[in-house]
Amino acid sequence: MKTTFIAGPCVIESAELLDIVAAKLVDINQRLGTDIIFKASYDKANRTSISSFRGPGIDKGLLMLNDIKEKYGLRILTDIHEAWQAEHAGQVVDVIQIPAFLCRQTDLLIAAARTGKTVNIKKAQFLSGCDMRYPVEKARDAGAQDIWLTERGNMMGYNNLVVDFRNIPDMLDIVPTVIMDCTHSVQRPGGAGGKTGGDRRFVPQMALAAKAFGATGYFFEVHPDPDKGLSDAANMLELNKLESLIQQLNK
Repeated sequence: MKTTFIAGPCVIESAELLDIVAAKLVDINQRLGTDIIFKASYDKANRTSISSFRGPGIDKGLLMLNDIKEKYGLRILTDIHEAWQAEHAGQVVDVIQIPAFLCRQTDLLIAAARTGKTVNIKKAQFLSGCDMRYPVEKARDAGAQDIWLTERGNMMGYNNLVVDFRNIPDMLDIVPTVIMDCTHSVQRPGGAGGKTGGDRRFVPQMALAAKAFGATGYFFEVHPDPDKGLSDAANMLELNKLESLIQQLNK
């Protein structure tokens, strides 16, 4: 099975940012023979603070993502937060992602499954890998043919996450594709004064540890200047470091 790579900015900040990242992903794909899926959110509906930047919204955001798809030939992944969004997103994207906090929302899973697109379900911070068989069952029952699961850590007390890498083989017993979210797993949720903090230094180690446990794919939020990012600034990987990390993972 070919390794799955997903990369892109946390949120759609501007058309210029999408172009910069997409062009880099195409360049990496051409050199390394990869097929990186482009990820960006049109709405970050679960930001810590009401004053945090959320994105352009579904209508404008999907138009921008469709432009990237047509311009660069990249496959597209985005997340949905409400069941009605699934049909709209499914007209543009190749993979519909279910956010971790929402992975038990039955109507959301059913709506995503009915689009016929690949459904990537992120494991909740409060569930074990084995628990993810139940969200998968909901999506399968609604007709989903291709379901991925994504590990992104578990809550450890307040404002902290810890990754139990045993979740990866546990989820591989449920579906054949298990992604490691290497950037969200280094978060400190709500731990930076009304926004999420974290430490991107540990992103490569998260990826390499996940590889040792059998992960079949890797998810990286990337940005040309992460500290200026409008969402998840502390956790996004520098765009210029992505290629070397993928090379390590492909060895």
